[in-house]
Amino acid sequence: MRVTRRVVPASLAVSVAFATLAAAPRFTKQDADRFRAKLDRILQVGSTPAGKRTPPLTTPLTDVEVNSYLRYGAGAQIPTGIVEPTLNALGNGRVGGRAVVDLDAVRKQKPRGWLDPMGYLTGRLPVTATGRLTTGKGVGRFQLEAAAISGVPVPKAVLQELLGYYSRTPEDPDGINMDDPFELPSRIREIRVGTGTATVVQ
Repeated sequence: MRVTRRVVPASLAVSVAFATLAAAPRFTKQDADRFRAKLDRILQVGSTPAGKRTPPLTTPLTDVEVNSYLRYGAGAQIPTGIVEPTLNALGNGRVGGRAVVDLDAVRKQKPRGWLDPMGYLTGRLPVTATGRLTTGKGVGRFQLEAAAISGVPVPKAVLQELLGYYSRTPEDPDGINMDDPFELPSRIREIRVGTGTATVVQ
């Protein structure tokens, strides 16, 4: 089993880059600051030597806090070409979100045949997806349930190409493969996804 090592902020650990937003709550700088304080604590606990650790620490993160941080605090952590990202805890381990994505940048990276769906997608359009996040023993896995662009269902391969393009780095030119298990950052043991809240366990 391949476990992908990724050093990413704990705020994006449930990273999957895209999903569905059913309601649009008001995001505030105050909620972003509240998330930042929780994130700092998660990072601090993650950097504490194992011999000095206290019993397991749980940190609840609400949808409003996470999305306020994405709106007001994430900054350079969000790739160019992705705007208005939102993430949602849908309950029973299911997650969702939404982002407006520059499809032209992805489409133009290689020649497209007439059977390639990406050849027909242009401009900046809303991309949504839902799926199930399972975590345990410091490892996470994501299973896609559905994806759509402007409300039109798209195959998994389309979402994977978008995810791979916008998550690539010089060290990992292929970007994230959504089927790969991934290592949770900051010594996070698991993430319990409820409705409107995800609880980080360290």
